[in-house]
Amino acid sequence: MSAVDLPKITVVGVGLLGGSIGLAVRQRHIARHVTGYVRRPEQIAECLAAGAVDEATQDLAAAVTDAALVILCTPVGQMRELAQQLRPHLRADAIVTDVGSVKGSVVAELETVLPQFVGSHPMAGSEKTGVAHARADLFEGAVCAVTATPKTNPAAVATVETFWRALGARPVHLSPEEHDRLVARASHLPHAVATALVNTVLGRAVNGQSDFCATGFRDTTRLADGSVAMWRDIALANRESIDQALGELADELGALRQALGRGDTQALEQFFARGQKLRADWLQRKA
Repeated sequence: MSAVDLPKITVVGVGLLGGSIGLAVRQRHIARHVTGYVRRPEQIAECLAAGAVDEATQDLAAAVTDAALVILCTPVGQMRELAQQLRPHLRADAIVTDVGSVKGSVVAELETVLPQFVGSHPMAGSEKTGVAHARADLFEGAVCAVTATPKTNPAAVATVETFWRALGARPVHLSPEEHDRLVARASHLPHAVATALVNTVLGRAVNGQSDFCATGFRDTTRLADGSVAMWRDIALANRESIDQALGELADELGALRQALGRGDTQALEQFFARGQKLRADWLQRKA
């Protein structure tokens, strides 16, 4: 079974990521039918209007019946319960994957529930939520972590990899634990810092403060606009790696505070120059 001739896929949770998957699948003719599972009745019309699915339903059993591939696009805290609910209605050879930003706990839980589960995480998204913000090109050029374990069926891994490549992503293999350590520093930490910055600057009563929060503040804190429920679940599920990343950041800020306290011109120049160079080098490699 290849991802270019799937008879039916089901997207469980048709928001930004799920909607973008549906749009890409339909535009690229990766499957003959795309079904979306949603929780609220008004979402059915929204999904159809966006063109993200051929059919949307609140009936989870009907949504996954006959699907060759099911993609869980819900907050990670909901995935185990949903997996338990949909398991009896899967066809025998159905493969289930997900887009969750945490892999360790998700993979450990879902491997015990689903016979063919492959953890995956496309490094693509936005602080915006909802199918109205979905884009068919969202995964183009994006790295997609595929976190197989010794329990994972190799044929299922191959199908999931082919699927993400068909959407324009670049699959990369790593363990669930390694994924969580890397993503805690590159994704979860920036979101926590953006939120902490908003709470520090705007959450304390200082007259006239908001008048002096301009473009730089807006751009730096863009991530703080993300889904509260989603980020609550991510923080809980990956708390050890996030805590370690926060400790590394605290060390960096501590060194800055010491340089400020000493009035150390050289140390301050080195601090800002190092960050500038590291970012420039990273951007050059990404180009």
